[in-house]
Amino acid sequence: MKKIILTALILVMTAACTGTGSAGGNEDMGYEFSQLTNVRITGINVSSLSEEELAVLYAQARYCQAMTDADIEVMRELVAEDKIYTHMSGRQQTREEYFADVADGSLNYFTIGIEDPVIRVNGNKAQITYTSILNANAYGARGTYRMKGTHCYEKRNGSWILVNR
Repeated sequence: MKKIILTALILVMTAACTGTGSAGGNEDMGYEFSQLTNVRITGINVSSLSEEELAVLYAQARYCQAMTDADIEVMRELVAEDKIYTHMSGRQQTREEYFADVADGSLNYFTIGIEDPVIRVNGNKAQITYTSILNANAYGARGTYRMKGTHCYEKRNGSWILVNR
């Protein structure tokens, strides 16, 4: 049972981020972090970010909010169709299989924290590395989990979307 729970949590972290709400003062740029009520971003001065770094952070935060809302339509907008989620055990899920687990409550996210994010942008590719603080019920295991993770993004049609490495 512990192996299954840990596997689920690793999958969750491959797909998630952690944090809450306002990253502060960037609403005038179209980044309404204050509307992301279940996401907390800490350990970063967002005013020091470039426009592209801020856009990547906002995409990550929106993704996390969509996870807590189980808003599969927004998740589809933010995640590449060919995205594969990989469990620690090696078990893999397609984007739609993973989204189905979120939709049916097998993965139920309450809050997600994005702590100490480091964002690197290189042209149309970016990555965000952070510590995720996840309050969730993952396949029946309720708790708050802290994990380090990296998500890769690619700019497509003017928008940053989550992609495979």
